[in-house]
Amino acid sequence: MNGIGGRSIAEAMECLSIREFQLWSVYRAKRGSLNLGGRMDAAAGMLAALFVNANKKPGSASFKPTDFIPYADAEPISLEEAMKQW
Repeated sequence: MNGIGGRSIAEAMECLSIREFQLWSVYRAKRGSLNLGGRMDAAAGMLAALFVNANKKPGSASFKPTDFIPYADAEPISLEEAMKQW
């Protein structure tokens, strides 16, 4: 939980109610990790993709923010896309 509720699991269990933990879990599922470095990397990737896509030649492929974040998790593909790749 990235320091929410305390510096250790025992401290977090002592300080957080189950309801508060559930609320933080919903927030993280919706908004992503609370890691500041990861959030900054995602913002930089969005800006880089925006800049490159605004200045690309017509007809060339568009870039995604994850193209500029080399260690970001790949987006899951659908079953149909996986079967096409095989």
